[in-house]
Amino acid sequence: MIGTLLPAYAAARESVCELSGPELFEAERRQVADASPARRAEYATVRRVARACLAELGVGPVPLVRGAGGAPRWPAGTVGSLTHCRGYRAAAAARSRDTDGLGIDAEPCAPLPARVLSHVASAAERAHLEKLRAAGSDVPWCRLLFSAKEAYYKVWYPAMGCWLGFDDAEVVFEPGCGSGTFEVRPVSGGVRRARRADASFDPVATGFPALRGRWAAGAGVVVTALAAPTGSLPRPPVRPYTGRTATGTLRWAQ
Repeated sequence: MIGTLLPAYAAARESVCELSGPELFEAERRQVADASPARRAEYATVRRVARACLAELGVGPVPLVRGAGGAPRWPAGTVGSLTHCRGYRAAAAARSRDTDGLGIDAEPCAPLPARVLSHVASAAERAHLEKLRAAGSDVPWCRLLFSAKEAYYKVWYPAMGCWLGFDDAEVVFEPGCGSGTFEVRPVSGGVRRARRADASFDPVATGFPALRGRWAAGAGVVVTALAAPTGSLPRPPVRPYTGRTATGTLRWAQ
């Protein structure tokens, strides 16, 4: 499913079960040495899927370890993204000459709890989701919104090197039958901005663009994917922005 959402230059793979194969690199094993067996299996599978993507690009197997902020470090000359949820693992990779960044995310095809939605969606977004629900679609739009913001963050963080709160971006969907498109854009004045360590942070002032993506729902999951056009992302700031939204940062533990 993930391959249908990305441009042709991106290599994308997915799996609905844990994969056996070559052992993890030592650096990878160290990162999950204290994790549960289920977490280690999940971690290994998503990296085996990712290495298959890199092989499609002509890149040999390398460790894909988490760096600062939990973002996986990709080989020089490539960009990529990982995702996993219950019963689904996926990866995407591309040459950096073809795109400034990729972001993919998968979530269970079920509504978010109401208390979570109030943290991840603005009043405008909640009104937008209500209109989509009123149109009669059975897509869990609230979960899809969460996923779209996760995918956007996976493009944002490697470029900007700082956290982005749920209230720092807004999503608009264009619905379809089981699939469609969406746009995520940075916004100013998030309601939880005052709780940041750096309350003056304004994502719009960074010059980071709105990005269009695609979504699909099926087989018990919803999946979102974004690809940033070459040259579209700003260069990282000389002094990285600081701060982290206190009441709910985007999740990243791939």
